[in-house]
Amino acid sequence: MIATAIRLARVETGGELAAALLMLLSYPCLVLAALLPNLWFFAVAGVVSYVTDWFLHQRRAYLINRLSKARAGLSLRFLLRELTVVLLMAQLNLANGRAFSAAIVCFLVFYGMQAPHSALVTLIRNRRKLPFGTRNIDLSGLRITDAPPSLLTSRAAEKMLHLDVLAVIGFIAYAKGAATGYAYTGAALTLLLGIAYTLALAPYMARKRLPARTDAALAFMDTWLRSYRPTTVLYFSGSADSAYQVNMWLDTMARLEGERPLVILRERAILLQLADTSVPVLCVPGAVHLMNMDLSTVRVALYPANVGKNIHMLRVPTIKHVFVGHGDSDKVASVNPFSKAYDEVWSAGKAGRDRYELADVGVRDEDIVEVGRPQLAGIAPWDGSAATGTPTILYAPTWEGWTDDPGNTSLILAGQNIVRGLVDGPVPVRVLYKPHPFTGTVDARAKRAHEKVVAILTKANAQRAADPAWAARIAEGAAGQAAARTELARVQTALDALVAEAASTEGDMAVMSREAMTDPGLAARLAELRAEWNAAYWRSLSPWEHKVVTGPMPHLYDCFNESDAMVSDISSVVSDFVATGKPYAITDSAQLGEEEFKRQNTAARAALVLDNQATRVGELVRAVVDPSGDPLTTARREIKQYLLGPDTPPSITRFTQAVRDLAGKAEVRLVQQAAMGQTGETGPVPGTTAEARSELGAAAAEGVPADELAADVREGNSR
Repeated sequence: MIATAIRLARVETGGELAAALLMLLSYPCLVLAALLPNLWFFAVAGVVSYVTDWFLHQRRAYLINRLSKARAGLSLRFLLRELTVVLLMAQLNLANGRAFSAAIVCFLVFYGMQAPHSALVTLIRNRRKLPFGTRNIDLSGLRITDAPPSLLTSRAAEKMLHLDVLAVIGFIAYAKGAATGYAYTGAALTLLLGIAYTLALAPYMARKRLPARTDAALAFMDTWLRSYRPTTVLYFSGSADSAYQVNMWLDTMARLEGERPLVILRERAILLQLADTSVPVLCVPGAVHLMNMDLSTVRVALYPANVGKNIHMLRVPTIKHVFVGHGDSDKVASVNPFSKAYDEVWSAGKAGRDRYELADVGVRDEDIVEVGRPQLAGIAPWDGSAATGTPTILYAPTWEGWTDDPGNTSLILAGQNIVRGLVDGPVPVRVLYKPHPFTGTVDARAKRAHEKVVAILTKANAQRAADPAWAARIAEGAAGQAAARTELARVQTALDALVAEAASTEGDMAVMSREAMTDPGLAARLAELRAEWNAAYWRSLSPWEHKVVTGPMPHLYDCFNESDAMVSDISSVVSDFVATGKPYAITDSAQLGEEEFKRQNTAARAALVLDNQATRVGELVRAVVDPSGDPLTTARREIKQYLLGPDTPPSITRFTQAVRDLAGKAEVRLVQQAAMGQTGETGPVPGTTAEARSELGAAAAEGVPADELAADVREGNSR
């Protein structure tokens, strides 16, 4: 029942639920105490309302946000509490006294003071915003003043409103029989502190306290762009919870040898969610600002997502535009007709090329380039041996998607059957359950199914822990797991401290940009600690205990390495798991039938296909414990080559070469345009045969500037 209440109230813990209930009850209690009137009852209810409200704000509880939407926001809650003080005084026959009038005047004035205070806070925040945010870009030449102290700006409305506590105490003391001076003193302190708080903010509106103006900031950024001369851009736009789509490409961008990469983002929320990177990052929310920036040196733009704001970069004709996506799968999204807007589409292997041919959405075969999946370098390939100890099976369903297609996720129709089939099967296994981060965001049924899967695993753990037959296995390694948990806590503390240090300026975007220069030492230490965290995390888990894995750590690929097999849906998760060579199963949630399902979905050709009852999930476990009897081993090797391309040369090598080749094509086009501008001719530049254009592309890829190449072309034409 408590769990249901927590779910309905959208709070994270029982403590938050208790605080929410107490806060909501405190207001009718205040009214009742004032009407009785009962001073002690009123005082207790008042303390409860203040403390619980503060606690829920500290925890950033979802309920607080919902109350604001329901017109019961912070200001109204404080005003209601102040009105109950006035009601209490009236019920105590104090309405004819001057203190009663002072209470009304005090609360009216105090409530009116919220407007100028809130306006100042908002103006300061808005005027401190640069037209861009950055990481790893030296802004020392741009005037960025220090932000006001967080004491003044962090949760400012809450702090301002809490100043009323002095007046409330003074009037309650007066109502209890204390001298009138208590009432006047409390009211005076509340109003004076409110005035002081507002006046303390005013100096930060002065011109000298604000960062550079928009025009100066944009001019500075153009100067930086001309100095850095970026050649390859990773361009991304999306919601805050889609940051993983750009994060997966950051390491690849950093490994582009010989290139000058730049990440361009369109939303500040994504900048805050961006993973660690040494690559320069430029966040430009304004379309006009972006379109006016000097991106003349950029030759290749990479797009991980098809979104409307891509048009603001696609419009630049001097750049070659490439859709790289954020995963390779047989979903309809992988053959989006919008892809024909790009100069090229890069796929992991031949499967991507064939998908576009079958879809016939206008993407030409010559515009598709197979580059592999550079992100998969950290996945350990399977050696083909049988699993030792208790096999680990990963269940990683995708989310429900934006459509009602039952084939999107197995979680709703098959999730419980899959997990029950694994935990109740004849061969004991350990289940790792890692749901998609978006699970339940569109369809409430997916959220309920997720909760039921978690409940099944929790119950199975309890039953296994209570089973005498498992006692010896549970006891084995317990000391090592306890030591690993201690180590994990130590590493987590160190990580939190470093992350806090790296994000110590969070709250003021201008200062964040000024300070957001990657410290190589700090970055190396973070990477080291994360590796230690990952190792300690897996050592801390009992090999018999099922585990629900959420959050960014451990990474999905770490779960791949830890598992012996996987059950998933048609998504990029399967295409990536293919790199391991391990057995996997896919659920035909749309009930197409195995033959049709495999015909429509490439990755399913080497998979065990499950129906929604998951009756065959035991076959997956048998393939893990006896690989020699697995009929799909050869098919998995073939599908790996088909989906991801060859193992050699490495994917990052092929990816880098594709960037260079396309940059060369961009340079050739610029050279021809420059030469045509000199000769006044239209069409292909005379003398630039296919062989000559190839030579120009090679020269361009080596970094020869377009103007020099154009001069060479004109000189050749004159001869």
